[in-house]
Amino acid sequence: MNRAEALMQTTGDGAGTSADVAVIGAGPAGLYAAYCLGFRGLSSVIVDALEEPGGQIAALYPEKKIYDVAGHVAVRGRELTDHLVAQAALFEPHYLLGRSAASLTRDEGAVWEIGLEDGGRVRAGAVVIAAGLGRSVPRTLPCLTPYQGRGVSHHVPRLEKHRDIDVVILGGGDSAVDWALALAPIAKSVTVVHRRSDFRAHEYSVKQMYAADIRVLTDAQLISCTGEEFLDEVRVRAGDEECALPAQAVVAALGFITGLGPMTDWGLQVENHRIAVDRAMRTNLPRVYAVGDICTYTGRVPLISVGFGEAAAAANHALVELRPGSRLAPEHSTDRETALLS
Repeated sequence: MNRAEALMQTTGDGAGTSADVAVIGAGPAGLYAAYCLGFRGLSSVIVDALEEPGGQIAALYPEKKIYDVAGHVAVRGRELTDHLVAQAALFEPHYLLGRSAASLTRDEGAVWEIGLEDGGRVRAGAVVIAAGLGRSVPRTLPCLTPYQGRGVSHHVPRLEKHRDIDVVILGGGDSAVDWALALAPIAKSVTVVHRRSDFRAHEYSVKQMYAADIRVLTDAQLISCTGEEFLDEVRVRAGDEECALPAQAVVAALGFITGLGPMTDWGLQVENHRIAVDRAMRTNLPRVYAVGDICTYTGRVPLISVGFGEAAAAANHALVELRPGSRLAPEHSTDRETALLS
């Protein structure tokens, strides 16, 4: 079963969805949580504001290689998402994509109800919050707004869309430099515009950028965009000089403004804009867990691989809470090989 087939079979309207556990967030940690829940015999529904699973990796870095996933020397974001969706599909989680969680309340029967922004409702015995960095709004510039979706974007979902065109990339972080390196062999031209002289990106990547066929303008800023229907040209000021650059695409890798959004009103204990959890990934609310970058505890390391372990811990502790008497530790997956593959 491929990703499209898995989603077509399980995506619904959420008018009255219920499951053993509701997972808020369809990023790597959320998808793996759904698999772990299914492995222990619990049903799940996954809610995510994005139109497709994968979270920030799928939305912002689908073509980038990821190096901190166990068992992979390197794996692209889209490939990792496909594998996670296929893995979770063994237990048929119910997806509610393009839907945002707005409220979290608990009824007298100790069942949690998640209110969606569009009026939908999800009921579950437990909740796993795997919302990544929370609600993210991309930073932008006023002159870019008229061309949003008409040449201006904040990430590169597919490299091929930039083949043989002129691309201007704004920013000095890892995303900006990584996109420049990825697009250099494909695009007609690539220019990086950064308002400082020093880059925040990894030093080795910056050296690669300067060695590649990439124009780099530092201490510079974008001042205007032109084009009739779609973007065609931008003007950049560097010091006292201005220059015009052909640009059918601008990638504004300027970062994001992140926050917990509606979750700040859910009664969760928050520390430094993250949800506080204990070693079982429990929040201060009963049967509500938080995993991945949305959570915090002493000594946490922000890696995808760490999020996977947190997802597994939350899923197994949720089982014990929902079905008292259950074993916390699952059986070996090799013992279930026939059942999983049948």
